[in-house]
Amino acid sequence: MKKLSVALASIFLASCGIFAQNVDDALRYSQLFYNGSARFMSMGGAFTALGGDMSSLSQNPAGLGVFRSSEISISPQLYHIKTSADFRGPTTDYLYNFNLGQAGIVSKLISSDKEKGLISLNFGYSFNKTNNLYSTTRIQGTSNTSSMADSWADISEGTNYTQLGGAEGIAYDAWIIDTITGSNGRSYGTVFNNYGDNLTSLYGQHMRRLINNKGYTGEHALSIGGNVSNKLFFGATLGISRLNYTGHYEHLEKTDYVLDSGFSDFSYTEHFENSGTGYSLKLGAIIKPIESLRLGFAFHSPTLYRIDEYYYDNITSRFEGNEKYEMKNDPSRYSYALTTPFRALGGIAYQVRKSGMISADIEYVDYSTARFSETGDNFDYSEKNLAIRNTLKPTVNYRLGGEYRLNKVYFRGGYAHYGKAFEKGEENANMTHDAISFGLGFREQNLYVDLGYVNLRNTQQYILYSTFTESPMAKLDVRRNIFSATFGIKFGY
Repeated sequence: MKKLSVALASIFLASCGIFAQNVDDALRYSQLFYNGSARFMSMGGAFTALGGDMSSLSQNPAGLGVFRSSEISISPQLYHIKTSADFRGPTTDYLYNFNLGQAGIVSKLISSDKEKGLISLNFGYSFNKTNNLYSTTRIQGTSNTSSMADSWADISEGTNYTQLGGAEGIAYDAWIIDTITGSNGRSYGTVFNNYGDNLTSLYGQHMRRLINNKGYTGEHALSIGGNVSNKLFFGATLGISRLNYTGHYEHLEKTDYVLDSGFSDFSYTEHFENSGTGYSLKLGAIIKPIESLRLGFAFHSPTLYRIDEYYYDNITSRFEGNEKYEMKNDPSRYSYALTTPFRALGGIAYQVRKSGMISADIEYVDYSTARFSETGDNFDYSEKNLAIRNTLKPTVNYRLGGEYRLNKVYFRGGYAHYGKAFEKGEENANMTHDAISFGLGFREQNLYVDLGYVNLRNTQQYILYSTFTESPMAKLDVRRNIFSATFGIKFGY
């Protein structure tokens, strides 16, 4: 049993955040869903061969060469996410977030009336939201087979109690786990089996996890693009990406029955904040072999991020007789680098006279090539990078879009499919993201207003914790509804 008093617990606390910089982090900052203007989003983001939209600066910079005038636009968004969790019973949670999806300007550098050679050269700047990371999830139910305490006990196995750190260290200090009598301080039981004194654990506790995440990834695109003979459009973008993300969850387990350990409940909180800046280069071309047909190609270099992380965790436990323990690890700060995968895009667009157009995109990205690296602390990321390489895989994304013009009104629709990012055998090997979109637009000669709607959905498995015997999972059904409006002005014809 525990030999030292709780008052001396702090001397055993080691560095927390042992789960920081993992596969989920690498995928979160590598996966893009191309938010932007209302027109761009309502057509499924299928603009690799189209161009002529401010959001295309972050997708195919050759689209900047399609602009025939200077332009300024802004696109506010209303983001709604609803997450349904199935863990021994269904629960649902949701939130709203009002944000900026896109804002930018295009300005002419060179303009000519000739039909051959360099006809125009444009400069453009656009901020494009690439991923909205806000979410809220509530998972709850009765656990009859395990506890998060088992996970801490399993992690601690073979380690002397004087050397415990991280979450298991404060779980030990809060009496959630303790050494088994006769184990020389290297084997552990939990409150559910009276620290190993009972042959079996007595489960049946109520379990609840509240997850509240917030943040975004977005790109400032500085671009230059031109038009050669109305047959070839070219462009290049320097992308300056920003990420801000807060991951936070609170895990509660509570009994309404009597345990020999006297345990009543515990709550564990884990919180981390990421912020960083990344840089990338994008090159693209659009070829127009005939007036009604466009072919688009783009290459995105890896984004090189420098990320700062702040992390803390704490635990509170309660026992019979109003006995209460509150333990925490000292907050930690880390700095590291992340290199995201390169992307290769191809697209085709066909204009149906002057009444409409259809477009299709294909995009290749290999998530297994994401890599962490140190930025001065000499930490070895080889094991984390090996986990990325073995867990994630290459995938192909597809996007379709269409537009129909009726005088000054435009009707739009689109579909996007984002392929599987996890290898076979992983819990989320079958996870994909699918988006259906539509919208309306109204255009005068120098003024336009666009409205767009996107429904992006996916299902996934969420692991609450892992023990030697099981990894309890909740099935999440995630539905995002994005409402956007774009207001734009054209000038300098």
